[in-house]
Amino acid sequence: MRVTVKYFALLKDITCKSSEFVETEAATVDELYHELNQKYNFPISSDIIRFALNDEYVKGDTPLSCGNTIVFISPIAGG
Repeated sequence: MRVTVKYFALLKDITCKSSEFVETEAATVDELYHELNQKYNFPISSDIIRFALNDEYVKGDTPLSCGNTIVFISPIAGG
């Protein structure tokens, strides 16, 4: 299935992309994160990433559907 993934903060810096279309067999948003982690080697565990699916915060076990937009939101430190 084809989904859109949007990246912010550190993940945007790592991927050098603000978004991309992804062909995936992942069944859940967490599985998609792990799949992309193999490609990009994210330094952040999925335990602390927040997920948004079609503009709503969701848990990692939320199922994916073709055409979904997924946002991976990493923790942001500031000062």
